[in-house]
Amino acid sequence: MSTTSSAPPVRLGALKSLADFQAACTSLGIELPAEALGAGPSPLAEPAAVVINGKRPGNRIVIHPMEGWDGTTTGGVSEEMRRRWRRFGESGAKMICGAEAMAVRPDGRANPNQLIITEENQAGLAELVGILKGAHAERYGTTDDLVIGFQLTHSGRFCRPHDKARWESRVAFRHPLLDRKFNVTSDAQVFSDAEIEQLIADFVRAARVAWAVGADFVDLKHCHGYLLHEFLGAHTRPGKYGGSFENRTRILRELVAAIRADGNPIEFGVRLSLFDKVPHRPDPTRSQPGKLGPGIPEDFAAHLPYRYGFGVNQSDPTQVDLTETFAFVALCGELGIKVLNTSAGSPYYTPHLQRPAAFPPSDGYQPAYDPLIDVARLIDAVRQVKARAPQGLYVIGSGYTYLQEFLAPVATAVVRQGWADAIGLGRAVLSYPAMLTDAIAGKPVEKKFVCRTFSDCTTAPRNGLISGCYPLDKFYTQRPEAAQLKEIKKKVGA
Repeated sequence: MSTTSSAPPVRLGALKSLADFQAACTSLGIELPAEALGAGPSPLAEPAAVVINGKRPGNRIVIHPMEGWDGTTTGGVSEEMRRRWRRFGESGAKMICGAEAMAVRPDGRANPNQLIITEENQAGLAELVGILKGAHAERYGTTDDLVIGFQLTHSGRFCRPHDKARWESRVAFRHPLLDRKFNVTSDAQVFSDAEIEQLIADFVRAARVAWAVGADFVDLKHCHGYLLHEFLGAHTRPGKYGGSFENRTRILRELVAAIRADGNPIEFGVRLSLFDKVPHRPDPTRSQPGKLGPGIPEDFAAHLPYRYGFGVNQSDPTQVDLTETFAFVALCGELGIKVLNTSAGSPYYTPHLQRPAAFPPSDGYQPAYDPLIDVARLIDAVRQVKARAPQGLYVIGSGYTYLQEFLAPVATAVVRQGWADAIGLGRAVLSYPAMLTDAIAGKPVEKKFVCRTFSDCTTAPRNGLISGCYPLDKFYTQRPEAAQLKEIKKKVGA
């Protein structure tokens, strides 16, 4: 595949047929399996091969965690949140893999309105579970085959618990390229080993709340540069949580052991960034007034070997290396973890890896090449992981939203061919919650609701507004924030 072409990206919405889509993939040198819908029973409709808390998910559709930056300042629920959880229930997905990223303590929030999973907020969380289950039962008849996980997190480098514009970062190690961007100026911001012990206790307490309000599993968030994911790249950290692979995965082993030692029968999942790359930025030589430049790697020449990431080639951090990824997947099997929800990179410094988009968020950059290449890279990495996954580990594919009308044909083929056990959807369900459920039922795609990756759901919170699908969801289109967002985008060239 080529990542240097100056040709404009394929306009997926203009393609007339599956044959046109496959021809476009061939022209880019990538492989994305796809199949026509409606020829027979859909593999997406098949029950899962995993049992979690005594329940087998009734289909292969999964909803990723999606925050709205719209909770209360005490980490409680809001009307916008209730609506989102209701729509998750209406989607027809039989696994809710997080719903929201929930901070295990107040200072670990990525924004001042993030859910906090504490005893004080337990009643609100129970209400959200009830709303989701009620909406699902009303439309689909039963929740006996609906599995709900809560994603537990500490935002680490990306903490902004008090002010949406002020970083209060806590980190696993000092990073030569990211510290300046996220206001890491002192070694005091690095978690000490003693502080990690308290953090583990916070996760244990949060898992207890999750079980009490009806969650079937907890997702220990190891993705996107948040704290647990950052520990996987802590090659330069001294002591028992850094250096060797065994040390860099110690916190996961201790978390699982501590939650089990608490007598909590809840089950476990992990959302993992399978690979990373060196941080990217807009090319200043190709930026224009009102338009961001294409993404290019930060200058890493002075930092080789590159010992600041996970799943990245240390000799050339613009390239992927899945060696340790495969080792981590094997470890998940050894620990009895049942769900592996995949992703890649970080939306804060490599958004093209996990959120390919035709239109960048305000803190991103224009595509440097056709985003279909990024979709294919992630789907292929998941294929490789699935081929090596231990028995009993449920592998969820990601990165499908950019495919638009071709999302369901590709998702169907991926599951049928065994490249993943299930398909997870994020941005796509904000505007079109039942997209894959409609495909299973043989209904035509409702094109007016298909996400076109305008990135408003990211640009809005990056600029202090609540997140939502402003272009396609009238609930957000009619809000005053929609006008504010338009002005912001004009200024930054997103």
